[in-house]
Amino acid sequence: MLLKEVFLCFIGLSAGGIIAAGVFAFLAIIGVFPRLISITKTKKHIMLYETFIILGGVLGNISDIYEIPIGFGGNLALGTFGLAVGIFVGCLVMSLAETLKALPVISRRINLGVGIQYIILSLGLGKLLGSLVFFAERFGQ
Repeated sequence: MLLKEVFLCFIGLSAGGIIAAGVFAFLAIIGVFPRLISITKTKKHIMLYETFIILGGVLGNISDIYEIPIGFGGNLALGTFGLAVGIFVGCLVMSLAETLKALPVISRRINLGVGIQYIILSLGLGKLLGSLVFFAERFGQ
């Protein structure tokens, strides 16, 4: 029984690590972080950016797993967090918009004559289906 639990723990942590690495790689590839660094002209603080990106990912996972309540600051902490998340989502959306401008160029370079709209549609439908499954399970609790 212990071997089974250790194996499941290893598989779960490995899968979570792979997903987290994929998300951070996606954010780096679409240029969220380099764009923020270039706009704010803070290239000399790259190590600080890297530290806070890693720290944010780790603390976000810990707070999600253990559901740590906000006991200090209450509304002020929640408002600050909401502002930070809103700024991040805005930057992410703008980076995605810039990436979508590059899709026609990429499709010409890899000789993808037809089908780019189906690739984008399948990505969106996959996200929709995943969200529906997630929320359908949460509503049943």
